[in-house]
Amino acid sequence: MNQVDTVVSQAPAAADAATNAVQTGQQGSVGGLLIYCLVAFAIIYFLMIRPNKKRMAEYQKMLDELKVGDRILAAGIYGKVKKINEKTLEMEVAKGVVIEVSKNAVAGVEK
Repeated sequence: MNQVDTVVSQAPAAADAATNAVQTGQQGSVGGLLIYCLVAFAIIYFLMIRPNKKRMAEYQKMLDELKVGDRILAAGIYGKVKKINEKTLEMEVAKGVVIEVSKNAVAGVEK
């Protein structure tokens, strides 16, 4: 009986130790997962999001600096800017031929 009492009295202590080990392991894995997610987001930000924001800022600056007389490439067509509106611009592609294109169609400016 003595051995049985000893084993029974040690069982709750062993169960508590096992529960603590499992909880500690879960906390470590959650922390590791959180760090992994933060590192993955940082890599995506610095390799994709940040360069794209920079490129879009340069493109917007180019559109803001457009002025009448600039030679531009819009939708694959070269021409000179004749008039600038809020969302569109008028572009002369040949003498007397003026077309209206969206500002977002402008791919480049030759000065």
